[in-house]
Amino acid sequence: MPRPTHLLRRRLAATAATLCTTAALAGCGAEVASTAATVGTLQATQAKQARAQQAQVVEGFKAAQDAGAARAERAAD
Repeated sequence: MPRPTHLLRRRLAATAATLCTTAALAGCGAEVASTAATVGTLQATQAKQARAQQAQVVEGFKAAQDAGAARAERAAD
């Protein structure tokens, strides 16, 4: 039968391992949160750029439509 000091050492070793694992996972959580924040910022920037590009395309379509309407009016005259 193991002596009580061996049982105490085993419990302390198990507790230390649990604490180390918990600390390591907490560190990973902080890294994941930081990465998520960075990704969120990048996606917001990409969305802003996409809206600007969409506005340019819409303006180009409107200009082409206006030019086509002007040509049609000149052709009708």
